[in-house]
Amino acid sequence: MIMKKRVVGVVLLLALCMGICTTGCSGAQEKKGSLTVFNYGEYLDPAVLDMFFEETGIEVKYEEALTPEEMYTKYKAGAIEYDLLCSTDYMLEKLIKEGELQEIDIDSMENAENIGDKYWEFSEAFDPDNQYTVPYFWGTVGILYDKTKVNDPVDSWGVLFDGSYSGEIIMQNSMRDTLSVALKALGFSLNTNDENEIRQAYELLEKQKADVQAYLVDEARDEVVAGNAALALVYSGEAYLGKEYNPDLEYVVPKEGSQVWLDSWGVTKNCKNLEMAMQFLDFLCREDIAQMNFEYIYYSTPNDAVIEALSEEERADETLVPTENATENCEVCVQQEPEVVELENELWKELKAE
Repeated sequence: MIMKKRVVGVVLLLALCMGICTTGCSGAQEKKGSLTVFNYGEYLDPAVLDMFFEETGIEVKYEEALTPEEMYTKYKAGAIEYDLLCSTDYMLEKLIKEGELQEIDIDSMENAENIGDKYWEFSEAFDPDNQYTVPYFWGTVGILYDKTKVNDPVDSWGVLFDGSYSGEIIMQNSMRDTLSVALKALGFSLNTNDENEIRQAYELLEKQKADVQAYLVDEARDEVVAGNAALALVYSGEAYLGKEYNPDLEYVVPKEGSQVWLDSWGVTKNCKNLEMAMQFLDFLCREDIAQMNFEYIYYSTPNDAVIEALSEEERADETLVPTENATENCEVCVQQEPEVVELENELWKELKAE
């Protein structure tokens, strides 16, 4: 997934609170070591890092990226030696296949039992034996729409392609996310390597382009919240926040199925202190820490202990806890063949250039 901004101004607040992306400066605990952690922006409560230092004496040097691709590029550049990183399904698969992540002993983690079985099963799509990654946040991709502007039932991707809401549609400025929608709308797998299917999906997007108001990332949700668009392709966590801002909004995962995304942690091959890295991963799986991160981000958490503590109303909210029915026809994105990725990139550039 591409991480989007949770609230306006949080980046500035983080910068003020974290200085130059380091933590653990209170002096109350003697420093016993350090870890360099790579994550998406605004994807972890800064207070968690302070708590980790206070409890363990391990300082966290915290680095951020906006997208999986940016993270991969920075990681591979080698200018900084990262100990742990958090990225999304298909990018983690790429790193695993390239030998960039090392195996971790899940059984040694006291709090790993808080992660529900189905999330380990989701992980098997890119980490077949659950040897390299620990689930962190997850969710779906669907349609956020304004009930005062959309009169038709919204249960199919067809609403984005039939011309009924021309000029009122926001799509994601993300090749993989937007192409996945077109593929699912046509009844294809979002992980297809079939060139003909990919070109059919591109043709559908090309035809749709005249109806699209904009291709956005951070602002997609905000445009619907503000009443500037009727429908937007968003992540489920963004939909939750959108509904909090505007009660006229609703979110749906279309019946054809969609994408289940899963962001997870991995330990890099260059990690200098595996014991400290495992302490950090186990700390993140602890119920109170997972609760803090959940309340900071409000994306779906794989931590069952946190889910069980939610109110009945919160557990019934599909943007916070996607249902089995909602994910029945969904797929986890996996890494595609290099020639397929090249083709998709070329088609995406053509679509955006027109």
